[in-house]
Amino acid sequence: MGKPDEKPARNEHDEEGFEPVRRSIPAWLVSMVFHMTLFLVLALWTLPVGKGISRVVLEIGEATESDSVDLQEYSLESAESQFDELEAEAVEEVPMEMEVETLIESMDIAEPSDVVPADLGASALEAMAKPMFGGRSGAMKSLLLGQYGGNSDTVEAVELGLKWLAKQQQKNGSWSMRGPYDDGSFQENQTAATAMALLAFQGDGNTHFDGPYSKNVERGLKFLLNKQRRRDGFFAANEPHHQRAYAHAQATIVLCELYAMTRDSKLRVPAEAAIEYSIKAQGNEGGWRYDPRSDSDLSVTGWYVMALTSAQAAGIPVDHSTLAIVDGYLDTVSVEDGAGYCYQRGRPPSPSMTAEGLLCRQYLGWPRERQAMAIGLSTLVQDWPIRRDAMNVYYWYYATQALHHYGGSAWRIWNDNMKVELPRMQVKRGREAGSWSPQADEHGNASGRLYTTCFSIYCLEVYYRHLPLYKMAETK
Repeated sequence: MGKPDEKPARNEHDEEGFEPVRRSIPAWLVSMVFHMTLFLVLALWTLPVGKGISRVVLEIGEATESDSVDLQEYSLESAESQFDELEAEAVEEVPMEMEVETLIESMDIAEPSDVVPADLGASALEAMAKPMFGGRSGAMKSLLLGQYGGNSDTVEAVELGLKWLAKQQQKNGSWSMRGPYDDGSFQENQTAATAMALLAFQGDGNTHFDGPYSKNVERGLKFLLNKQRRRDGFFAANEPHHQRAYAHAQATIVLCELYAMTRDSKLRVPAEAAIEYSIKAQGNEGGWRYDPRSDSDLSVTGWYVMALTSAQAAGIPVDHSTLAIVDGYLDTVSVEDGAGYCYQRGRPPSPSMTAEGLLCRQYLGWPRERQAMAIGLSTLVQDWPIRRDAMNVYYWYYATQALHHYGGSAWRIWNDNMKVELPRMQVKRGREAGSWSPQADEHGNASGRLYTTCFSIYCLEVYYRHLPLYKMAETK
């Protein structure tokens, strides 16, 4: 994670100099003043930014499952030993990172994933109450960028990508899979397109109340709410059949995130209705697919796991049994004791499904030390890194999240490559500046430019989009 193992040495003379103060002033007051001062400094501190800132989006899991992951030739020991050697040679790459780390250590905070101590005021308490989305803005966003390996290039790429997305919004507040940009999808799905664009804006801290793109979010949100069916909470009734389940799950995530980020009471009822539909649509196998209560595939299921866990983070109840059944379904599409995953039972494992399956396992409660997780993720890092000649933003989206949560040198190796390659692939000039071309992507010819752009932005927002699930103490 770009975090040195050693803590800065304390100066004994400094300790002695503070002793009279400690005797005369209550400890809680010293702590409060120190922390308030620190976060006022961080609030004024921003990272440098740059100058500027086709067809089944949703059938990607099934489209091609050609390359399988051979997990048997990797062992936990060999993978970890390679990462451990690289961890010992880690070098800080973001100028602010060492300073932020020093500040954190001086505060005696054991794990940055604990976010902030409880004595920092109402805003800190609010962030702790919604930890999944608590790092998307302000000083905490800047801190997380440095802590987890972001830099000015990733910030600028996100900014350019969001500018491009804002230009594509239509008069009714929606986005389109087809255009008006180049290389769009041949099949329309405005629900999915609008949800994907909104998730990119929200991942960077924008809501319908706050942020430079608040008006875009507000208009997009109104479009989605008008698409939701009142009788059962379903969003995608008029979309292509095989894309409806994906589109509904993505729109549900949008509502749950916005409700968690803003506590806007007007969103509670539609979010609950969307979740209720999702739970009722769960298939007999434990996952989801194209039709409610039918068969299952891992590609669709992953989106519903994120919808349900986003609901939980927003304080919307989800029965434990619903997620327990999903865990059982994942067992049926896994190989090597859960180190690899398949699109459906009996199919070969693939990088995309392995990344998606492991991310689901993380949200469903697997501990970081689970051996299958280490084997699966180390295989992805070693054999399936981000490469321009093997573009697959769907796979990158899931692998980036799973590795960010996992942390350690596995994440650093992945991120050191990602934060260079993804900004390089972004279009920098012309009408499509800020987007990512779909032409070289494994599913881009079917899904289009909006799809490749949104998923690339998600990857570059990963440092603060969702706070890590595992404590830093476990990743050293």
